Amino acid sequence: MQEQVMEMEEDIVIVGGGIAGLATALGLHRLGLRSLVLESSDSLRITGFAITLLTNAWRALDALGIGNSLREHYPRIPGFEAGSSVSGVTSEVESPDKNGRKDLLETLGRELPRVTIRYSSKVVSIEGTGYHKLLHLADGSTLKTKVLIGCDGVNSLVAKWLGLQKPVYSGRSSIRGFVENPDGHGFQPGFHCHFDGGVRYGCVPWDDKCLYWFCTYNSSLQYDEDMQENPAKMKQFVLRKISQLPQQAAAVVEMTELNTIFCSPLKLRLPWNLLLGNISKGNVCVSGDALHPMTPDIGQGGCSALEDSVVLARCLAEALLKKPTNGIQNEEEEFGRIKKGLEKFAKERRWRSFSLISASYVVGFIQERDGKMMNFLREKFLSRFTVSSMRKMADFHCGELIISDSH
Repeated sequence: MQEQVMEMEEDIVIVGGGIAGLATALGLHRLGLRSLVLESSDSLRITGFAITLLTNAWRALDALGIGNSLREHYPRIPGFEAGSSVSGVTSEVESPDKNGRKDLLETLGRELPRVTIRYSSKVVSIEGTGYHKLLHLADGSTLKTKVLIGCDGVNSLVAKWLGLQKPVYSGRSSIRGFVENPDGHGFQPGFHCHFDGGVRYGCVPWDDKCLYWFCTYNSSLQYDEDMQENPAKMKQFVLRKISQLPQQAAAVVEMTELNTIFCSPLKLRLPWNLLLGNISKGNVCVSGDALHPMTPDIGQGGCSALEDSVVLARCLAEALLKKPTNGIQNEEEEFGRIKKGLEKFAKERRWRSFSLISASYVVGFIQERDGKMMNFLREKFLSRFTVSSMRKMADFHCGELIISDSH
């Protein structure tokens, strides 16, 4: 007997079970709206490195109702330090709580109804049909939905459907590592960052034994084409580039196991594509990395995704919970409200996303450019500029998870 193709219908479908997807689902849940999250992997994507949650992220988490529960387990990092390995000049600012990606995703997941996330569900194509969208999945099933939200990352299928351009390579890459030393790593709590000669090295202790480090660099410094596939070569590359830093930094890289060292290119969406392209179209929109992939230089990737989730949930709830004209539900009218709700989200997030991508790129560009003039600027101004940029972008409030009384 031929297996019957499964067909389902959901009011709201979110593609991607990362930070943006789960936070958006939670925001909708808090406002009384059910959604279905399609996650291509067979479980929560909890692998990855540290995520630093800045002030704007904690405001969004508070709006979602999980800020306090996370704060109970994760103490504040006492300081941010940026400096030149040549001059030793540093600049410090109080920095917010540190939280692991795993803990954040698990907390978001626990707050959602169990049926919210559907694993092993990869969307392979999107089809428009009237006031709905049809999603064709890799397992042969089909989903019909009134609202489609793409939280499917840098290589977003939903963003492609909207006509947004592919993210571009920034000309820089990042090598990252994780260390767990039973005898301790020796770094004081805080976010430590140094830059010199086209390279930025930084580390964030999780506790007295575990530490995450990164080394971002200009692609012109890499001469070995095979390095990105060879952790041993990655380690040697980093050790050469941080030779002027205190021995403590090199010791941490030395003790890093090869299976915890990874390299990836840094990509971003061209800022003007956000101004001219479609963040939303009809009953479809994108959020998180699918909307604003950016370089990690001001630490706003995950933070801004949490902002998106609150704004999107609020805008969509205002549209869907509005009472229909004459008390009669009409598909055309409902589609129009959804369209306006997503357009409102796009309007709120367009310039914010443009600013975040641009600021992150400029900070990274200046930090990792070489030459006498750029070295002089870094020596005199960059550490303060870095801290100032992080402060400015983090001092943002996405608002509360409250909808207007007009609905």
